[in-house]
Amino acid sequence: MPSYLLRILALSTLVIACSHSDAASSDTAKKPGAPAATTADAAPVTKAPDTISARADSGRVLGNASAPIWVVEASDFQCPYCKMWHDSTYPKLVEKYVKTGKIRLAFLNMPLQMHRYAVEASEAAMCASVQGKFWQMHDALFSSQRNWESAADPSPIFASLAKQAGANMDAWNKCTAQHLTLPMVQADRERAVAARVNSTPTFFVGNLILEGADVNLGAAIDSALAKNGKKAGN
Repeated sequence: MPSYLLRILALSTLVIACSHSDAASSDTAKKPGAPAATTADAAPVTKAPDTISARADSGRVLGNASAPIWVVEASDFQCPYCKMWHDSTYPKLVEKYVKTGKIRLAFLNMPLQMHRYAVEASEAAMCASVQGKFWQMHDALFSSQRNWESAADPSPIFASLAKQAGANMDAWNKCTAQHLTLPMVQADRERAVAARVNSTPTFFVGNLILEGADVNLGAAIDSALAKNGKKAGN
C-alpha cells in the first residue's frame, strides 16, 4: 500500500526511547527504568480498495505540497499526552509553520494497547480522512477525548463527531462498519513498531526523532529549515 508516511519514515534514522510520554511496560524499552508503549492486537479486517487507501492517506497530510520540511507525528487519539500536545502546541505549530508553507505535517496512527478505544478512534479519523475531513475529526477526537474514553460504547460519539466534521454519514458509516481503513491503521502501527517507536507522541523532523508532549519541536524545525536553506543555496 503506497503511503507518504511510510516513505518518509524509511528515510529517517529510527532509534526511539520513552520520555515524558504515554507508554506501557515492554522488554524493548531502551532507556533503563523508562516504560515503553505496546500496541493493540491485530483484528480481522476487510481489505480496503486502493482508492480509499489513497484518499485516506493524502487526507491526513496538512500543508503546502512545496513545503521543504516534513514533520510526522506518531500519535494515539486516546493518549492524554497526545491530547496535551494537541491542545497546547498543535495550533501554534500550524500557524507558525504549516500556514506559512514551511512544513507539511502528517499524522501516523500509533494506537496503544493500554487504550481501549484507540484503534476505533483511529478508524473513525481515517474514515473521515477518506472524505478530506481528517483534521476536523482529529481536532474533535482530541477535544472530546475525556467524553468518549469513559463511554461504554464510543461509537455514537464518534458518529456525532464525524457528522459535525462534515462527513457524508452513509459513506462514513460504511467505512467504519466494514473496517475499510483498519489496514492503514495497522500498517502505520507496524511501521512505527519496526522503527522502534514505543511511546506517544513521537515526532520525526528530517533525520531527528523527538518524543514527548513537551519536546521543543520548533527548535528542531528551525534547524531543519536552516539546513535545507544551506543545501538550496549550494
